[in-house]
Amino acid sequence: MADFDLSIDEKRVYADKSGKQTAYVAAGVGVVTVDVSDDLVGGFRIDRRCTALDAAGSPGEVVVATDEDVLLVQGDDYHELDFGPAAAVGFHRNRVVAADDSGRVARFDESGWTDLGAVGAVRALDGSLVAADDGVYRIGDGGLSHVGLNDVTDVSDPAGRLGGDSGTPLAATDSGLYALGNGWMDALDGAFSAVASMPDGRAHAVGPDGVVARDEESGAWEAAPIPLDESVVALAHDARAAYAVTDAGSFCVRLTGGDWRTQVLGLETVGVAVR
Repeated sequence: MADFDLSIDEKRVYADKSGKQTAYVAAGVGVVTVDVSDDLVGGFRIDRRCTALDAAGSPGEVVVATDEDVLLVQGDDYHELDFGPAAAVGFHRNRVVAADDSGRVARFDESGWTDLGAVGAVRALDGSLVAADDGVYRIGDGGLSHVGLNDVTDVSDPAGRLGGDSGTPLAATDSGLYALGNGWMDALDGAFSAVASMPDGRAHAVGPDGVVARDEESGAWEAAPIPLDESVVALAHDARAAYAVTDAGSFCVRLTGGDWRTQVLGLETVGVAVR
């Protein structure tokens, strides 16, 4: 049983009202917070020491996977959710979901953890989708069901994440980027390692030629390279901007239609999230 307030309505505080945002970076030293004002990157600090392995955001909340537990960040507070060591985290309809190294996938609510099933090695969670080495799985009322593809590295499902009905699910795989419509449809060829999208149609992905962005009006994918000779390892969005972290420990932010701004963190980074 959770011993803290899980009210979604009370926690929905949108940073874009002031143009300021705090990004949460999962790093080897812990959770690093980065201050962002529009596309200007400010100070950063280690907010929680741990071995952070993944991070995901939902309005008002951030969840972090660590080698010891799952942490839910609400306001300035970190709540330990007693999941155990986690490999990946996400949100399904504004509720925390997590997976461990054995392939166990579970969802958290006021009653605690409910196991949804077990799959292959989980690489990412987002909305109703699970990215595993043996394909994409969907979270449904009866648990997990396999919905195709192979060698999946990342997924994005904004409707399933936020509980709405807008946004096209995307999957990054070793053979290409796919969009879910009448089955999985080819979007781009090549090996893709990361993808993130929003209900309004904005999306970014990391492919063989670096970062690409989808135009929210035309739906066309265009090159959107970061101004660094580094590889992006994780992506995130909020209502105003896209965020990225690199293998060399740099943080990047890009307002819609603008250029990337960067800040060297000098840390081993593996994930990024905003709320």
